[in-house]
Amino acid sequence: MIRLESILKTFEASSTSHAVFDDAQIAHGVCTNGFSIMKAMHKVILALLLATAPSIMAAPSSPVVAIAEQTDPAKLATLKGEGAANPRLQKCVYWLAYAEAQGEKPEAVRDESAKLNKTADTPYAGFVSWGLLENLKIAKELGLLTSEGMAELKRGKSATITKGQYAGQEAEAGLVIPKAVCPELQNQVMNLELLPASLNRSPSDKVTDRAKIFAKELYEAKLLSDEGWTKVQGFSPSGPKN
Repeated sequence: MIRLESILKTFEASSTSHAVFDDAQIAHGVCTNGFSIMKAMHKVILALLLATAPSIMAAPSSPVVAIAEQTDPAKLATLKGEGAANPRLQKCVYWLAYAEAQGEKPEAVRDESAKLNKTADTPYAGFVSWGLLENLKIAKELGLLTSEGMAELKRGKSATITKGQYAGQEAEAGLVIPKAVCPELQNQVMNLELLPASLNRSPSDKVTDRAKIFAKELYEAKLLSDEGWTKVQGFSPSGPKN
């Protein structure tokens, strides 16, 4: 718009600096300057459109933005209290299911969300991606993705299981590696999985073989502290070693 204002000022100056013009000159001057102004305005508008078009075209989808926010490690680090990250897992499952229903690939959505929260190509992003995709699979197997279930998940709530032996129970977010063993992982989305309520509320101080393998992978990726890894090694599937 600066260029346009300059052109207008030039036009005003030229119109006051010449006192006498014949009709033909006036008509010619108005047409010429008017055309110049219109041309300048067209260029300004075109430049603005070109400047904003890339950002509009490249704008991430709602699922990408939502999952990026829910899995942002900086935000997860501020969570306080037991189960504070549970709604985040449930919302992520909703957005992955929603994206898939819209024709998007869940894997691609998760990859783009990692780019958005600046964790792409890190071990953290890999574990989060794997965990979310596994939970999406679990949600399908348990029949959580009904219209009612999707509404609950979108709000970060537990959806009701509609398939299998646990039908009628709620699917809660449970910890793979228990809080009693590794408190540092209690609010990490990558350490959460959807479970029937009756299984999630069973004793939580046991470390399964699967959890031990997971802990070892986290430790090797520097996502679990030495203290945490030592504690995991001190537990057997039946409880603490004596």
